[in-house]
Amino acid sequence: MQCTLRTPEQAMHAAHAEHTAPQTALGEISSRISDLDKWRKIFSFCGREGSQTAPQGGTRAIVMAVQANIIKYLLFMKNTEHTHLERLCKISQKEQGEALAAALADSLWAAGDGRRATVCLLTAATHCSPPAGYKADSFTERIHLFEFPEKAAAQEFIFDHIGCFRDEGSHGLILFLYSLLFSRTLERVQEELCAATPHLLECSSGNVSCTQALLLLVLAGRTQPGQRSEVGFLRWGGEEAEHRLSPVGSMLKTPKFPIWLCSINGTHSVLFGTNQLLLSDWKMEHVFHLYFYNGQHKQTRTAHLTIDTHSHHWEEGRCEAASSPGRRAPSLEMAIRTKWPGAAVGWNGTQPFF
Repeated sequence: MQCTLRTPEQAMHAAHAEHTAPQTALGEISSRISDLDKWRKIFSFCGREGSQTAPQGGTRAIVMAVQANIIKYLLFMKNTEHTHLERLCKISQKEQGEALAAALADSLWAAGDGRRATVCLLTAATHCSPPAGYKADSFTERIHLFEFPEKAAAQEFIFDHIGCFRDEGSHGLILFLYSLLFSRTLERVQEELCAATPHLLECSSGNVSCTQALLLLVLAGRTQPGQRSEVGFLRWGGEEAEHRLSPVGSMLKTPKFPIWLCSINGTHSVLFGTNQLLLSDWKMEHVFHLYFYNGQHKQTRTAHLTIDTHSHHWEEGRCEAASSPGRRAPSLEMAIRTKWPGAAVGWNGTQPFF
């Protein structure tokens, strides 16, 4: 396995050299988080169809974005005799670790433009002092950076140290975010951030949330959509909010695999299908099936949805429902229609999520 080790001191000075105001990128993660414990969540599986436990707040968005990559790996990339949803639930503890390592490595490799990946791990002791202009946080000064010129080597390394990302008391989520920033480089992240989205994190009333730029960094390895990514993104926050926010482009709505991270009224979830050809053959999009996971403990299984883009028998009922006082369409359906306008959504016995 070929890798390059950088000491914490080298990492700190590299951050200072790559960007003259590291607080806007690397330091932003530590300076804007009011409760670090929320960002030290474990990337763990809760035993339901290969899904992870999804905490609340800004951490939830990152965990669900990684969940989307895990689903991609288990459904479409892992060699197994199981089919469809069995691939998500019939996995051993070792296979869970392999799936998480593959998901994290995918994001880091994409952030490095398919040429490099940087993995950050934490040391027990502080070995350096931060450069001038950087505020010490007792965390950044303790990281080691491991650089890999091959994706397979990075994935193997992450798997060998998977406990650093998912064991109880680990700092897995923060280490992953730091790894993303160093894989992309702080300079490129700052170049990509536009005036409309100058930060990766937003703080309001003591709560930290992820911007779309940070979610795209996890999903596609860049903070701005530039090409078709493997996992997509859908958003619905009501008509007023959608008019206020920058639109989600067609590149994000039409990924290579039928998997989408969804931001619905500010809550993040995953929508996915098991047919890999869904988005490459328009005939497949007449009537098809999707599955929805919102990461909440009260959801005991994924919701099975049937999407019909050609039948219009539902329109009269919808119009009547829309005109009835207090009636509204489920937000998930509205998010789906940002990709397939006018589609009918069947819930197959599941109570619709509002």
